[in-house]
Amino acid sequence: MDQTSHSRIFVERTLAIIKPDVVHKAEEIQDLILRSGFTVLQKRRLLLSPEQCSDFYADQYGKLFFPSLTAFMSSGPIVALMLARDNAIAHWKSIIGPASIAKAREMQPDCLRAKYGTSELKNALHGSESFHAAVKEIKFMFPNSVIEPFPSKEATEEYLSRYVNPVLLRGLTELCKEKPPKPCIWLADWLIKNNPNQPQICDGFIVEDEG
Repeated sequence: MDQTSHSRIFVERTLAIIKPDVVHKAEEIQDLILRSGFTVLQKRRLLLSPEQCSDFYADQYGKLFFPSLTAFMSSGPIVALMLARDNAIAHWKSIIGPASIAKAREMQPDCLRAKYGTSELKNALHGSESFHAAVKEIKFMFPNSVIEPFPSKEATEEYLSRYVNPVLLRGLTELCKEKPPKPCIWLADWLIKNNPNQPQICDGFIVEDEG
């Protein structure tokens, strides 16, 4: 499946970090995030050690700014957010703008880094660069999270229309015919018995539907 069709089926996730220099503006920034169409799946406020910052920015190791970067990122609390929406990685990158404050102010004066950043080092926000980076960074900040495909609204509606609604309609039709004294319990039992996705038992073995 190519990346274009993948993005239509699944909602992307990306990692956003509100850095120590603007953590006092966290609620204001989160409000902007929500108004930009993102869903905040998880959020943590934490204080990283210099060693943890070194691990997180390991791909920057050896660059001249690396010591300053790890010192700054461990200088105070940060807020890490797992964000989701269509095309989340590219959209979040476009909202925060270039990593360089000078470029951000010149090229995208309305971006978040131009608004909140104060220097090349203190550029306010972090965003994952790619799908691979997002998976890695989300795992780092939210180690207990399960990174699985997150169905889009369209995919969810299609699944409900194709697999759930027909069965539910049959159950409600039978419910109207039966008129049981406890309709919710009756319907729950009927749905369990008529679940089209349940495995079939054959000679003591579970036969999985390969369709």
